[in-house]
Parts: sequence; structure tokens; C-alpha cells
Amino acid sequence: MNLPFSLFLALKYLKPKRTFVSVITVISVLGVMLGVAVLIIVLSVMSGFDHMWRDKILSFNAHITLTGYGPLDAPAEFIERIESVEGVQGAAPYVEGLVFLQHRDKIFTPLLRGIDPDYEMRVSRVPEFMVEGAFEIEYEELIIGRDLAAQMGVRVGDRILVYSPQSFISPDEIRLPEELTVTGIYELGMWDFDMGYTLTSLGMGRELYGMEEGVHGVQIMTHDPYRAHLVADRLKLELGPDYDVRTWMELNRQLFAALRVEKNMMFFLLIFITIVAAFGITNTLITLTVQKTREIGLLKALGFSSGSIMRVFFWQGWIEGVLGTACGIGMGLLILNYRNDLMLWLSDRFGWELFPKELYHLSEIPASTSLFDIVLIAVSVMVICTLAGIVPAYRAASLDPARALRNE
Repeated sequence: MNLPFSLFLALKYLKPKRTFVSVITVISVLGVMLGVAVLIIVLSVMSGFDHMWRDKILSFNAHITLTGYGPLDAPAEFIERIESVEGVQGAAPYVEGLVFLQHRDKIFTPLLRGIDPDYEMRVSRVPEFMVEGAFEIEYEELIIGRDLAAQMGVRVGDRILVYSPQSFISPDEIRLPEELTVTGIYELGMWDFDMGYTLTSLGMGRELYGMEEGVHGVQIMTHDPYRAHLVADRLKLELGPDYDVRTWMELNRQLFAALRVEKNMMFFLLIFITIVAAFGITNTLITLTVQKTREIGLLKALGFSSGSIMRVFFWQGWIEGVLGTACGIGMGLLILNYRNDLMLWLSDRFGWELFPKELYHLSEIPASTSLFDIVLIAVSVMVICTLAGIVPAYRAASLDPARALRNE
């Protein structure tokens, strides 16, 4: 196969000859490889956290939350009307508010959600995450998260005093706490839900919040959570302006915006590792132009254009970038595949807690590798490495052949 002369010469210069230039070439490629690997690992872990939060949120909450400007009358006919809208898979009424839980001498203030178990099965995945007891809620029964149960020191069958916030509204009326029995403990793996929520019956919820009838809102499950906004628009048209309809993405906008900003900032900061490696490529090529001054002069004296000489160094920067990027992608994917094994090994060998369970409440490092992220990293690094050859290429092309040969 006949190669272009500039590519042939670039490959010839890249052959290792145990010289100083070869050593710094290898170091430059290793720098690019490490930069690419770190970028892939960090962005994949950030994407893993994003996907994990989405999964946990959708495990506890439905895709759409419908509320009003006061208590809603939510008879079966209203639920049927909601479920008749295209894209709606199920709907369930609820009441929700802050309560005080007391078990022995411990007091906690989670949110308590009153639900109808028959309807809740249509919109919630909590029944899939029961670790003790069962997803069964009668009038004086309670289901709590595992972290809250551990903090309070309760098990299935224990009784908890539940104080209503209505006790503080009327100073002339004393409301005794309700004593509820724990019938189940769930674990979603997210601190906000496992520690901050409890579930009881819809009737008990109304009793605690001083409601004779009605609900605070309706949770709605759709067929596709990422197209929930389209269903929300249909619900607004169907039900009118008297209801506030919000998707799970709108309710958690700040969390996902923060994750997106963090991911972008990590990419921006870590790309500087590759830029530093690119300076190594520039240094390699500048050193090479000094060593090959006589050959460059001969080539120009024989009639080779400045463009041909420039392309030699552009090819070298590009080839080093390709090698570093390919090895970096392979290294990054390999580390991601064994990330949890590596974490356990470091923990057992050196006692390093890289991912403390007490802080993150997770047993494994989440990761999700996106093809878009890999392509973005590869293209960015290739552009940087190719541009690294501009200065040495310009220097080589600007050499005067007569002066270059005279100096030699």
C-alpha cells in the first residue's frame, strides 16, 4: 500500500530508536492515555449517579404529581377520569405532611404519606423493596424505611406513637397521639426516602391531618417516564387550570441540574490533564525538528513544499493522539468494569475507604458509560493532540534550506 510521503515519514520518525525523543514520545502518549482514562471513569461515575438517583426517585414517587389549591375530592370517578387520559398507566390518591414519631425516648420528624394500598400498587415500586414484613396497611398500621427503623430501633410488630401537627394549631384542644403498629420495612437505597418517609393508610392520614374527606394530591404513573411532560400537558387540557400538574423531572429539577453542572465542570477541569499531555507532544515534536534540521533542509532543497513538511508533524501529533486515546479508552473501560473489585481490594489491603457506606449509603460505585461521552472525549482529545503539532510544524516549514544545511 502506497502511503502519502508525509505519513510515511511521520511513521518513520515514530519508530523507537532508544533516543531521548522516543522516551518523551512514550511519556506523552502515556499522559494522553491517563487523561482519557480519568475522563471516562469520572464521567461514567457521574452518569451512574444520575441514573441511580432517577431510578430511586421513580421507585418511590410516580411520574406525575397532581395537586390543587386546596384538598382534592378524589372519588373513584375522578381517578377513572385521570386514567382515561392517553399515556396514563395508573393513578393513586394520597395525603402527606410532617409528623412526629416517638419510640421510647427517641423522636423523629419524617414525612408521613397516607395511601390507599389498592391504588398505590399501580403507581409505586415500594412493594418490590420490602425487606421485612409485607406491604399491607390497615387503619392503624405503618410502613417505614430501613434507615429510619434502624435509627429508631424498631422492628416489625413494634408500636410507634405518631403526633399530628394539628396538635399545635389549637391551644385549647389537646389531641392525643395515635399508636400505630409497624407492619413492614422497605429499603430503596436512597437516604432521603429510607429515612425521611413513612407510609400509612389513607384513613389514618386524614385523621392525623384533620381531614374528613378528600386528599392532598394524586400520583400518576405513565407508560414512559421520559415522556411524562406530554402526558402532563394532556392532563392540563383535560382537567383545566384548577389543578397543578408537575412531572418528576420538574419536582427534582435542582438535583438533576446540580448533577449536570458537576459533570460538565469535571469534564472542563479534567480535560486540562490532556492539555498538559499535549504540551508533552509539542515538546517532543519541537525536539524532533531540532534533531532533523538537516533532513528537513534536504527535503526542502529537493523541492518538497512547506505544506508537505508541516503535514509530517501534524501526522505525528495525530498518531500520538490516536494511540493515547485508544489506550485510554481501553484502560478506562477496564477500570470501570472492575471498579468495585478494585475498591474492595484497596479497602482490604490498605484500609482506604474510597466510598464510605455511611456517607453515600451505597454498597457499590454506580457507573454508566455513554457512547456520546466516549465520542466527545475522543474527539476533544484528538483535536487537542492534533493542534499540539502546530508550533513545531510551523517551525519546520519555516526553515530556510540553505541555512539549515549550512548550520549542519
